[in-house]
Order: sequence, then C-alpha cells, then structure tokens
Amino acid sequence: MPGAFDLSISLSNMSNRAQATQPQPAQRPRAAGRQGDPGLSQSLERGLSILSAFKADRALIGTTELARELGLGISTTHRYIATLARLGYLEQEPTTRRYRLGLRVVDLGFAAINSMEIRQIASPHLQRLSNETGFTVNMAILDGVEIVYVDRYRSTRPGQRQIDLNLHVGARLPAYCTSLGKALLAYLDGDERRRTIESMALTRLGPNTFTTAATLNAELDRVRTTGLAVNNEELAYGLRSIAVPVHGASGEVVAAINLSLHTSMGAVSMAEVVSRYGPPLRKTATAIAARVGYRRGSD
Repeated sequence: MPGAFDLSISLSNMSNRAQATQPQPAQRPRAAGRQGDPGLSQSLERGLSILSAFKADRALIGTTELARELGLGISTTHRYIATLARLGYLEQEPTTRRYRLGLRVVDLGFAAINSMEIRQIASPHLQRLSNETGFTVNMAILDGVEIVYVDRYRSTRPGQRQIDLNLHVGARLPAYCTSLGKALLAYLDGDERRRTIESMALTRLGPNTFTTAATLNAELDRVRTTGLAVNNEELAYGLRSIAVPVHGASGEVVAAINLSLHTSMGAVSMAEVVSRYGPPLRKTATAIAARVGYRRGSD
C-alpha cells in the first residue's frame, strides 16, 4: 500500500499539536520517560508517534525497531501496535510479521483533504481551467520541504502519460524542483525560507534543477517579484509547468495552482507557455482567492 499522505495531513498534525515544539524527525525526542504537559494524553501521543514513524520510503516497520526508535519497551510497544491494528490503523504483513499503515489512515488522509475549504472552493475553477486549456491543472500546499497535491484535473491530450509521474491527490514531491513548490516557498518569510532550504537535499532530478541554495533563493526572489513560478525541466526531462500562489482571506499564501505539460505535446518554448497560459492561470488564482475572501491590499 502506498505511503498515503505520510500522515502529514492528518495524524502527524494531530501529534504536532500535542507537542510543545516540532523538532526535525531525526531529532525526535523519545516517547518514554518524557515529562509532558499533564493536560495531554501520553497514550495518545505514543500511539500517534508510532503511526508517524511510517513514511513513504519506510512502509514496513517491525515491533522491535519501533520500540527502539521511540524508547518504549517491547511489551508496551506491542500493546500499542495491537490496539492500532485492531482499529484498522496498522496491518501486519504475514510473511515478515512487520507492520504497515492500515486503510483507516488512508481514510483519515482523504477526509482531511476533502474537508479543506480551499479545495472545495477551487475545484470548479480548476476543472474549468483544465477544460479551457486542455492541460493538467493541479493545486498543492506546502508541508515542510515537500508539496502535497490536494486537487488534480488531468488532461486527455496525447502525452499526458509522460507528466503523470504516478501523481494523485495526496501525492508528494520535493518543493524545490516543482513550480508549485517554488510558488509556495517564495512567500515564506526570510527566516522560515532559509531554514526550509537549509533542510533540503538539493539533488539534481532534471536537466535544469537548481542544486545550490544561492541559485534557488535567486529564483524564489524572481518568483516573488513576478508572482509566477516556472518549472523548466527541473523535476524531469521534458516536463514544464507554471504556477501561481493562491492567497487566503488575510493575504497569506495558502496554496498554489499550476498548469503542466510535456514537450512531447508540442514544441513550445517556456516563454510561450508563460505568455499563453500565464494569464488564464492568474485569473483562476484570483477567482479562487476572491471566493476565499482575499482582497488585494489586505496583505
């Protein structure tokens, strides 16, 4: 089963609210022996910590491994795991006897995404933009160093398969090499942007990936000035996209939308993509923001 939402849309956020701070995963304090807020439930925190240990690239974990990582005893960890499995949040793999996330986690993830007001408001606008342009249109939010797709309308044009990349609602991609990610990163305040970029591994994924903090920051400054981000084969060969931010009622950037295409769909330059499809993309973002309650100048 795929890593679903890496628990970041639902369970991890619940766990984060139960903690006074939000340390990086590699520095996560051990669950046992921790002097927490007496008003919080230690059992709930431990259960959520177990679920949060599962990642897209770490789908199967054993009881001993979880116990060691969280600083719990084997018998204690087993009780938590047994409870979570009985409720459908974990499933045991019969051959290895290790555990993976259960379908209840997937249900929670989709429920969280479907409950997002911005997604409900944006949906008809994104569908209309995809129909009018004939290209795939997406909406995403920023979660740490990644983007999470919260809505997606696919094109039926030839060449669509090349840009799918197994993407779906709930899928994640690195923020630094996607137009959606850059449209979101550009609007972080200075300190938050610096910390976020410092925590990224700027690995080359496409022929034009930005692989240094200096070049990425210069690109994000350009995005903030123009209000439009581009991805010119930074994520994968032949993949191009443009993205714009979507503002919330108080002026903050709450999401980004993009339009993506593949060079196999037609030999158009990046400049042509921006000039031809930038205006309808901006118009769509403005319409969504207006429905959310944003008025230019409120930020």
